[in-house]
Amino acid sequence: MREIQLPLSQTQKVRLQKALEQLESLSSKVNSDASVTIADSIPVNLEDGVLKGHGTADLDGEVVATVCGVVERVNKLVYVRALRSRYKPEVGDIVIGRVVEVAQKRWRLEINYSQDAVLMLSSMNMPDGVQRRRTAVDELNMRCIFEEKDVVCAEVRGFQNDGLHLQARSQKYGKLNRGQLLTVPPYLVKRQKQHFHHLEQYGIDLIIGCNGFIWVGEHVEAKDDMVEDLVNQSDPQVLSPNKNSVSLEEQEKNYTTLETRKYICRAANAVRVLSILGFNITLDIIKGIIDLSLSLNLDLHEMLGSEFCVLVAEREAERRRSNKKKR
Repeated sequence: MREIQLPLSQTQKVRLQKALEQLESLSSKVNSDASVTIADSIPVNLEDGVLKGHGTADLDGEVVATVCGVVERVNKLVYVRALRSRYKPEVGDIVIGRVVEVAQKRWRLEINYSQDAVLMLSSMNMPDGVQRRRTAVDELNMRCIFEEKDVVCAEVRGFQNDGLHLQARSQKYGKLNRGQLLTVPPYLVKRQKQHFHHLEQYGIDLIIGCNGFIWVGEHVEAKDDMVEDLVNQSDPQVLSPNKNSVSLEEQEKNYTTLETRKYICRAANAVRVLSILGFNITLDIIKGIIDLSLSLNLDLHEMLGSEFCVLVAEREAERRRSNKKKR
C-alpha cells in the first residue's frame, strides 16, 4: 500500500486506512496476474522463443521481474512497465513543457523526459496563420513567439536523430497564459481520447499532459488568426496601431476576475490532493473534489488539510462501491 505523507491524527489514520483497503478490494481483479514485484515469476512459454525485455531476467530457467510494475506483451516480447518512472513518450501524446532554450530554428522544452524535447520553427503555426516557408525574419522573431520560461502545450511528433520532436500545428496548441502549472508523477495520468477540458461552470480550462504536467487556467476561446489577419488588412487603422497605447477594453480582456482565480486555485488544489493520495487524475474526480469543497464551504488552503484528504479518499471509495453495484 502506498505510503502517504500526511500529518494525520490516530482517528484520521484509521479512517484513511479503511478507505484505502476498500479501494484495494474494489480494484479490478482482471489484470491481477499482470502486476508483479521484484523476483516474481512471469508465466511464459519458453518454447515460443520469448524475447525478454526491460524489467525481466532469466533465473533458473524462469523469467522473473526485476522491477515492480505491470507485465506488457508485444508479440513475443515480454517486459515490465515500471509504475514509478520518468515519462516515456509515445507518438500523439499531449504534453506540456517549459521552454529552456531558444536555439537556431528550434526551441528546447523540458517535458519531464530524460532529455529536452525539440520544437522546430517549421512545426508550428505562425502568428499570422499563413502556411508559408519560414524566413530569416521569422527566425529572428522567434522570441516574440516563445521565450525562456514560457509554458507551451504541444504534441509528440516522433523520434529523430537529434532527439524527441514536438509539433504545434493546431489552434489548441501553443503558449499557455493566466494559470497554474502543476507537476504530478506521470503514472497517475492515463492516456485518454481527450486531454483538453473546458469546465464551463467554473470558466476554466484543464489540460492533463501525458508527461505529468497539468495546466489549470482561465478559459481561452480558440481564435482563427487567418481571419483576424484578413480583417486587420482590410482596415488601415487596425493595421498599424500604436503599441504603447492600450485601451481599457484590452486591459479588461487581459484581466482575470477574482472568482475565476479562486476556481483555478480550487482545481489546482484538487489535483494536488489526488497526487498526495496517489489516485489517477481524471476530469470526473477533479470536478467531484471541487464540488465537495464548495459544498463544505472550505477555504482554498483548507483543501490541502489532512481532514479533507481523508474525506476525499472516503468519497472515492464510496463512489467506486456504488459504481460496482450498478454493474
